[in-house]
Amino acid sequence: MVPALFFFASLVNDVRGLIGRHDFAGAERVARAYQAQTGATSELAAALSWLARGALDAKRFDQAESYAAETRKLALELLDTRKLDGDHWLPTALGASIEVHAQALAARGERPEAIAFLREQLRLFGATSLNERIRKNMNLLTLEGKPAPPLEENDWLGPKPASLAALRGHPVLLFFWAHWCPDCKAEAPVLASLRNTYGPQGLVLIGPTRLYGYVAGGEEAAPAAEKQYIEQVRRRYYAALADMPVPLSAANFPTYGASTTPTLILIDRAGVVRFYHPGAASEAELSARIQALLAQ
Repeated sequence: MVPALFFFASLVNDVRGLIGRHDFAGAERVARAYQAQTGATSELAAALSWLARGALDAKRFDQAESYAAETRKLALELLDTRKLDGDHWLPTALGASIEVHAQALAARGERPEAIAFLREQLRLFGATSLNERIRKNMNLLTLEGKPAPPLEENDWLGPKPASLAALRGHPVLLFFWAHWCPDCKAEAPVLASLRNTYGPQGLVLIGPTRLYGYVAGGEEAAPAAEKQYIEQVRRRYYAALADMPVPLSAANFPTYGASTTPTLILIDRAGVVRFYHPGAASEAELSARIQALLAQ
C-alpha cells in the first residue's frame, strides 16, 4: 500500500502531470485511490478540479461538468469548517469549478445562463481571492465590444501613464504582468517587436502590474521593498520595454479580471475592447489583430 503521506505530497502534481500526458484514466485512478485512503480533503478537491479542466479542454463537456459539480460540492462542504482563503487548495478548487461550469455552459450556447451563474458567484465570493478569476470569466463572455474600464494610475513605474480617455485615437495594448511570472517575461520580446512595428502607426503599450506582498523566493516584503524589487525585475527582464508605462495598482486586476498573467487586452481608437485574452499570445495573432484596428 502507498503511504498516505505520499498522496498528500504529490496528489495534485501527479494528477496534473497525467492530464498533461492525456492519461485521463490514470489521473482518475490516482485521485480515487487517494480518496479511498484519505477521504475528503482540499487537496482532493483541487485534484478533481484539474480533472474538470482536462475534460473541458478535451471538449468532454458532460464529464467536465460532472467533475466540476463534484469539486464544488466537496469545496463547499469543507468551507463549513474553514475560510476559503485560509486554505492552500480551496481557492484553486472552487475557482476552477466555477470556471469550468461557466465555460461549459457557454460552449453549449447557453451564454446568458453562464453570465447569470458568474454574477451569482461574484455575489457570493467577490470579497475573496476568487474575485479576479470570476471577473476574468465574465470578461471572456462580455468585455469585447464594450468600452474599456479606466485604469487606476496613482502609482507607477517608468513614464507616467496617460489615462485611457486621453489615448482615444490610438489603439492601446494592455499587458498585465507579474514580477514572478515566467510567461510574462517570455512575452516581452513579442511585445517589443510589435511596438517597434506598430508604435510609429500609433499603437500604445501599457503594462499594469501590482504588489503581491513578496519578492524573490516568496520572501515577504513591505510595499516599498516590493516596489523596488519590481523595478529591478523590470530593468532586467523588460529592458526592451523600458519606456512602457507601468501603472502599479491592485485595483486594476479585478477590474480586468487579470487572474491569469499575462493577460492581454487590445483596445481600439474609440476606447472599445476588441480582444481580451488571458494568457500569452503569439506575435502573429496579435499582429493580425493590431493591423485590423489600424485599418479601421
